[in-house]
Amino acid sequence: MEGFSLTLQIVIAVFAGIGAQVLGETLKVPSIVFLLLSGLLLGSEGLGLLRPSELGVGLESLVALSVAIILFEGGLNLSLRDLGRVSSSLRNLVTLGTGLTLAGGGMAAHWLGEFPWQLAFLYASLVVVTGPTVIGPLLKQVAVDKQVATLLEGEGVLIDPVGAILAVVVLDTILNSNADAVVDVLVGLALRSAIGIGLGIAGGSLLGLALRRLNFLSEDLKNLVVLAGVWGLFGLSQMLQSESGLMTTVVAGIVLRDFSVPEERMLRRFKGQLTLLCVSVLFVLLSADLSVASIVALGWGSVLTVLVLMLLVRPLSVWLCTFNSNLHWRQKLFVAWVAPKGIVSASVASLFAILLTQRGYNGGDSLKAIVFLTIMMTVFAQGLTARWVANWLQITSEEATGAVIVGCNPLGRLVGRLFQEQGESVVMIDTDPDACALAEADNLPVFQSSALNADVLHEAGIGSVGTFLAMTSNGEVNSVLAQRAVEEFQPPRVFAVLPQSMPTAANGVKTKVNSAFVARLPIKTWNQYLTEGQMKLGRTVLGGEGLSFQQAHLQALIRAGELLPLLLRRSGRLQIARATEAWQQDDELVYILHDPRPKLLKRLSGSSSTSRLALEKLPEVEEVPLAAPTDKYPPVADPQL
Repeated sequence: MEGFSLTLQIVIAVFAGIGAQVLGETLKVPSIVFLLLSGLLLGSEGLGLLRPSELGVGLESLVALSVAIILFEGGLNLSLRDLGRVSSSLRNLVTLGTGLTLAGGGMAAHWLGEFPWQLAFLYASLVVVTGPTVIGPLLKQVAVDKQVATLLEGEGVLIDPVGAILAVVVLDTILNSNADAVVDVLVGLALRSAIGIGLGIAGGSLLGLALRRLNFLSEDLKNLVVLAGVWGLFGLSQMLQSESGLMTTVVAGIVLRDFSVPEERMLRRFKGQLTLLCVSVLFVLLSADLSVASIVALGWGSVLTVLVLMLLVRPLSVWLCTFNSNLHWRQKLFVAWVAPKGIVSASVASLFAILLTQRGYNGGDSLKAIVFLTIMMTVFAQGLTARWVANWLQITSEEATGAVIVGCNPLGRLVGRLFQEQGESVVMIDTDPDACALAEADNLPVFQSSALNADVLHEAGIGSVGTFLAMTSNGEVNSVLAQRAVEEFQPPRVFAVLPQSMPTAANGVKTKVNSAFVARLPIKTWNQYLTEGQMKLGRTVLGGEGLSFQQAHLQALIRAGELLPLLLRRSGRLQIARATEAWQQDDELVYILHDPRPKLLKRLSGSSSTSRLALEKLPEVEEVPLAAPTDKYPPVADPQL
């Protein structure tokens, strides 16, 4: 029956953890909030259904192997190219920032929380980390600009092993107080870091070579080979030097990503799912073992300690570490505010509490209590307000402007010019030298290269623009390019002219790829219309009592293949028109209208004075006078379109 009881507890923990994740994603609230609440509700202080202490040393092993997966997945998601943009700030946060947090947190815990100096600095070593288990989900729900997201994600992943090593070194110094503390700290950090980095580089390289050469294995089996390899590297590193395994797994993940193996996407997806499961179960189990009474017994001094850590130590650390960076004050303020603690702090604190008690030191339970107090205060305060703070500081990625457009065909160049005329940056990409020459003639920046080249996309500025649009003449290629843009670079808005055989539902919310303009767009036909001058450019503002009639009228023209919506301005923001767009009151729609009349073609054949299309010069259309083409719309007379 005891075995069944333990099995039932694991089942309850999994169910509660996944339920908390679902609830967090539904309510757009960091899931760790509900994970902590679930653990407290189901633990000894609540319903008593979960008793993690009964797992014994099994809990310690579960925590260690799960954290190894979490940090490996974090390293696998780090892009060295993105890190290069914030390398100085990231290096300072992981090094100088760690020292400042250790010193500031230790002094605050001693003077305000009334902890002995040894326990005060042990606490500070545990909270120098900003776990990727919290930062990652938080940044998925609060879309901030790429530079800030990269800095926070990089710090979360890289500082976790550094913090864990530092905490172990400080604990060793406490338990062996006859040694020279400073020398012990420096030697311990250097030894564990060297073993972790060296073994991580070697192990990550071997995994990369194995994935490239074991072509006879299925993708599913390759994923499991990597999982076994990660745990093997972790175990070997731990045997060589305790607590060096975390650094090993992070470095192995970074090295493996740099190999750019073909199975990388499937591997990252598999490891992401494992990480989600591990985080869910661990947070529920660790918080279930928490004594609320021990947190209450800490008193207001510990609350003030955490507040000093959040409101004084962290902002000072960020200001010093990013002093010479190109981050503006809004970005720095957000980085200073968002530093929630995660699973590494919780798991190592739980382990240390046991070790201190076993060695006869008082204060282990208090140490665990103040660490969990820090986790709860940072998660609730920063996690619940991060979206509001990002909007207030105007650093959300939704505010990003500009576009990267793949396809220098006539329609692509027209869209690029319309964006450019509104003062937004535009970069075109194409492999066809003739099409690139025509785009350059329109004063559009062009890269003659394949959009599958990540270096070209980075140089084109995909990390900072608001829109990515794939509109080559090949719908299948557009689908691949758009999906890769979502997975690799996460632009705020991703559009593609999708193949006519692909159902509209395929570009749903989960893929984040939107079908551009209209579903099943015959792009070659519209390119021909533009080349032959058989079109007119127009704009209409939707509104008034006839909004539904306007929409019906426009949709009828779209279905007839006579009208193609291009851009939509809503609340002052210019964006690509979606195929499934539900138009709203006061939306401003920019479109092209097919007009094959011979008289118009004759007039267009000798004119080029209107080749530069300025959106602000288009006439306002009061209602929807689109029943028949009229000369109210200025013609596009550029035969090179």
